[in-house]
Amino acid sequence: MGLRGLSRLVTSTSVLVLLAACGGANDPGSDPASGRPATASPTQAAPTATPVLGETRADAVGIAQVWVPAGSFLMGTDAATIEALLADDPPPWVAAEFPSEQPQHEVQLTTGYWIDTTEVTNEAFGAFVDAGGYATESFWSEAGWAWVSARDTRGLPKRCADDAPDVPRRCVTWYEAEAYAAWRGGTLPTEAQWEYAARGPESLIYPWGDDWDPTRANVEGSTAAVAVGSFPSGVSWVGAHDMAGNAMEWVADWLDPDYYRQSPAVDPGGPPDGTIKVEKGGWWGSNPFVARAAYRHYEDPPTYGDKHIGFRVVSD
Repeated sequence: MGLRGLSRLVTSTSVLVLLAACGGANDPGSDPASGRPATASPTQAAPTATPVLGETRADAVGIAQVWVPAGSFLMGTDAATIEALLADDPPPWVAAEFPSEQPQHEVQLTTGYWIDTTEVTNEAFGAFVDAGGYATESFWSEAGWAWVSARDTRGLPKRCADDAPDVPRRCVTWYEAEAYAAWRGGTLPTEAQWEYAARGPESLIYPWGDDWDPTRANVEGSTAAVAVGSFPSGVSWVGAHDMAGNAMEWVADWLDPDYYRQSPAVDPGGPPDGTIKVEKGGWWGSNPFVARAAYRHYEDPPTYGDKHIGFRVVSD
């Protein structure tokens, strides 16, 4: 199904030139199935003082990350595209959420950042648990520590539908995802950081382009989450995997459906407070409306966790 393209900030040629300059968006020097670096090869980008688009690295605990350079994009969805989406007859609950994606607005991110190449896996999250993550207050926000302190930590983390080591870690609350990110020395991405890493300066509808292609992601028709990195043809412009489908992802921002009408044009960090956290990226059963990079799922508080929701980490 084709969707109407969005306004562009840069041409496709510009992006291709950038990709060529850094050796391509999908660097073969990392293993997407595990989220950990592969054995170094001559084609892997060597660490530099100033990272370049698509460069990969392993962070302090060995998790593969890819560099997203500073830049600008159009966040949200323009009115014409929403009209086209409505013509495709989305489910009523999806259509009701379209207004929160407006107005489409230019966002500038002034600082580049590292983002996990894949969603955090069961194996990666297990290292946090084994390191005493649930008993170490310094990893938790005040609200998160109050949440975990009120529970029997012997029952945490909650078991999920699939414990395979290379499947996204799901069934964790936003508080648990936040604490894991702190243990890694990072944070959850802001909504703007996540969306930019997914759609790039061309403000693509999906990580791979403007046309729906369910063969590029673990989406509708699937019955479960799968190993991270299983759909390499669906990587984003920087080489990040599974930014559409597999697991929906927690981001840092509180939800305010009207936030885009007043959000800062430079480095937006989301509303100062709220009751619901934004989720992005769709999950393994998503239709073409929910799998869009601009989609903002909102109904879940930070104490909620289920088999559809995972996350990834950013570091600066």
